Amino acid sequence: MYLVCGEALFDFFSQPDSSGQSNKLGFQAIAGGSPFNVAVGLRRLGVEAGFFAGISTDYLGRRLVTVLEEEGVRDDFLVHIDAPTTLAMVAVGKDGSPHYSFRGEGCADRLLTLEHLPTLDDSVRGLHVGSFSLVVQPVADALLTLVQRESGKRLITFDPNVRLNPAPSIDLWRSQVSKFAAHAHIIKVSDEDLSLLYPDHDAESVAKGWLKDNCQIVIMTRGRQGASIFTRDKGTWSVPAREVVTADTVGAGDTFQAALITFLTERQLDTPASLPTLDRDILTEMLNFAVAAAAVTCTRVGPDLPYRDQVV
Repeated sequence: MYLVCGEALFDFFSQPDSSGQSNKLGFQAIAGGSPFNVAVGLRRLGVEAGFFAGISTDYLGRRLVTVLEEEGVRDDFLVHIDAPTTLAMVAVGKDGSPHYSFRGEGCADRLLTLEHLPTLDDSVRGLHVGSFSLVVQPVADALLTLVQRESGKRLITFDPNVRLNPAPSIDLWRSQVSKFAAHAHIIKVSDEDLSLLYPDHDAESVAKGWLKDNCQIVIMTRGRQGASIFTRDKGTWSVPAREVVTADTVGAGDTFQAALITFLTERQLDTPASLPTLDRDILTEMLNFAVAAAAVTCTRVGPDLPYRDQVV
């Protein structure tokens, strides 16, 4: 079982104006949040997954729990908190890329503390962390303590997924990313996030810095240019993207992350000790699988992640 940790929220997508009345604005609300999407994505790809998060007791929080139940994500790690559900207002650009504005101060997914940390048994093979739960308190300190505690026992995957709206200080992001990266075994990051975090450094130099700690593999997604991988002793190379008609790219990075974990889990390679044994061929196969999965999501509106039989 893979335990995904972080925020759960509702994305509110603005809808085309058909009323002709400026005092009316339509939205479509979809359950989301990067870690939430990864947990759902794992289940749809056939991997047992649980979700560790603060979940509101309000109406939207109960809907999030219902979605997790329907998707088959284990809910016994949820912490139910009497606080609102985070909302993300989403505008999608002409190229399909989303732009977020968060309403989350004092919301349930930010209020996890050290006292909420679960005790994990051997059924939990790995942890995934990412997005703004890394930088807002007290959840950031709780998750950092969790990965510090568990990094010597099970696989840790990490995606910064930078969102400046809930935490606008890039210096804070850099500091927190550095702390979490020191305990991760696989780091997946987009080229956009790298340019935000380290505008004066090339991707390879940043990856080499991360690879000096626990990290064995760094993967950078590059949108329509595919994905690149950086390793300790097998070199650096890239694979191309799949050519698809893009509806939007919401959830594509989360799909890519879930697919990486799925690929390793299916082959019983999802342990820190297994990563150094992976050769270039198997790593390239892993990248191509993740690219293919993300491409499916790009053909759909919103974070509608694929099922296993839809990824070929």
